[in-house]
Amino acid sequence: MRHSPRSRQVPCAVSLAIAGAVAQLIGCGHEPEEVAQLAQLTPSELADRAGSLTAASDSASDAQTLSSSSIYCNQTPPAGAKLAPPPPRYSGGTCPLLVSGKNSIKSTGHARSFLLVVPSDLHSDELLPVVFLWHWLGGSSDEFLRKGEVQAAVDQQRFLAVIPDAKADMIFKWPFNVGDSAARQEEEFKFFDDMLSCVSAQYKVNSNCVSSAGVSAGALFTDQLASARSQYLASALSLSGGVGDGSGSPVKPWGSPVHKLPMFVLWGGPLDICIVINFQTGSRNLEAALQKDGNFILECVHNCKHGEPPMDAPPGMSKYASLWRFIFDHPYWLAPGDSPYKTSGIPTGAGFPSWCGIGARSAVPRTGACPAPGC
Repeated sequence: MRHSPRSRQVPCAVSLAIAGAVAQLIGCGHEPEEVAQLAQLTPSELADRAGSLTAASDSASDAQTLSSSSIYCNQTPPAGAKLAPPPPRYSGGTCPLLVSGKNSIKSTGHARSFLLVVPSDLHSDELLPVVFLWHWLGGSSDEFLRKGEVQAAVDQQRFLAVIPDAKADMIFKWPFNVGDSAARQEEEFKFFDDMLSCVSAQYKVNSNCVSSAGVSAGALFTDQLASARSQYLASALSLSGGVGDGSGSPVKPWGSPVHKLPMFVLWGGPLDICIVINFQTGSRNLEAALQKDGNFILECVHNCKHGEPPMDAPPGMSKYASLWRFIFDHPYWLAPGDSPYKTSGIPTGAGFPSWCGIGARSAVPRTGACPAPGC
């Protein structure tokens, strides 16, 4: 909580607090000469000095909290909690040496590629969450890296980002529609398995904090992956995605996940439509399936059609800091349907939009001007 400056009229009851502030100034490494100078200040001046110090301390504490990935993910799981299994075995034999940047890999006999984004100041003892990012129909891994400010996010909030490249054999880039064969979909799921396997072989990965996030076509695929590979995922983010309901939708329905996982479900309101897909309908279908299965939902409706969500970053943080914060707040070992947000609410000061709510149909849609919508 921020502290307002003290009044110039300092009552006697404040004297103990002022004395404590002097002790704090001494304890923070101030030189004896500076302490002597403090002794010459009037009570009101000293109170102002203490208030400034407290505000600066609060600001530093807030920044540390926002940038830390250990909010929940790196905490010790409670006794008896269900933990994530080891990563899957790589289908290609021996993993290639991975680099920060573009990587090539063989997956189910096919040449595939992805961007790996690593903290620029990686520490040898860091245990890192892993976030998979699936790009939109007209996008690419490089564009996701740039528009998502992913390198800045990785550096600030300490995680590994994996941004796959589409195979280029599909009109919609990723296999999510009803015309895509089960075999082709399984091939893409295996690609996820192989990337996770090789990243985990080379880096210290927190298996209890693996997540998948997608935008538009990438979100439609993420929703398929979330149900097909829930045994490895702690959470998922569907950003203008969704599923079908089995009644004529071009998108496959929700599957039968073996592990319940919290999901961040965001879309652009009733006019979030691209080509033949209504993303509000798809997102609400997803929420209905998640709700039926007892999964936690954070719902956000930005009302900017099928465009980039107008999210404001916390001071000094990357634009989508709240998305990554959601991941770090929801480790694998949470009880089914549980979330720290249920008891403490959506974190304040962490960049979460006011147009988000807990549970299906809980969000109050955003109003106001929007960036130019895209498709």
